Amino acid sequence: MAVVTSLETLLEVQARDTTIDQLAHRRATLPERAQLTAIDARLADLDSRLADLGQQRSEVVARQEGHEGDLQASEKRIADIERRMYSGEVSATRDLMAMTDEVESLRKRCSGLEDVALEAIEEREQLEALIAGADEQRSVIVAERDQVQASLEKSEGEIDAEATVERSAREQHASGLPAELVAEYEQLRQRLDGVGAARLVGQSCTGCHLTLPATEIDRIKRLDPAVVVYCDQCGRILIR
Repeated sequence: MAVVTSLETLLEVQARDTTIDQLAHRRATLPERAQLTAIDARLADLDSRLADLGQQRSEVVARQEGHEGDLQASEKRIADIERRMYSGEVSATRDLMAMTDEVESLRKRCSGLEDVALEAIEEREQLEALIAGADEQRSVIVAERDQVQASLEKSEGEIDAEATVERSAREQHASGLPAELVAEYEQLRQRLDGVGAARLVGQSCTGCHLTLPATEIDRIKRLDPAVVVYCDQCGRILIR
């Protein structure tokens, strides 16, 4: 009778193990995990876009600063030439005409440089607006991620609490079983998808859901209740 009680207790251990496995699966497949994966993908795409926009902005800034530098140099050259022209340092008509032509050429160049510098400024402002918009979008996504992460941690905590209760109950049941029986059960569990013991209901094993031959059922019925029997279809310990 003691072995029969042990086998019934083993079935209770199996029930607890099954629940623990189900909780582990629930924890691993919480919908928040898929949500976080999707959010992280969106963030990665957005970060890539921000990096690209930042690179474009850097190139435009460099171009703008180059044009502005050339413009300043040309304006300084004009100022230097005009200073010499009006200071009386140069009196030869030919030299004054050459200087006038250079100033005129430089003024045209300055006009062109102002135009391209202005275009660069406008392009820079457009890029900065896009970057600001992307940054704002990123903040929204990060806030969404924080909410989902908090929800995930809450769900994990609830599942972990259930699992702790189940493990405690499982250990209480297992502690009173023969060590050899528990060891064999654990080996079977590892081989047979987490189910090492199953009840025999009628002629069927509830572990593999197959029907045992009538001759095997007759043999099992004739055995002493103290004998541990196994399903001849799947090899699990049968509780009868």
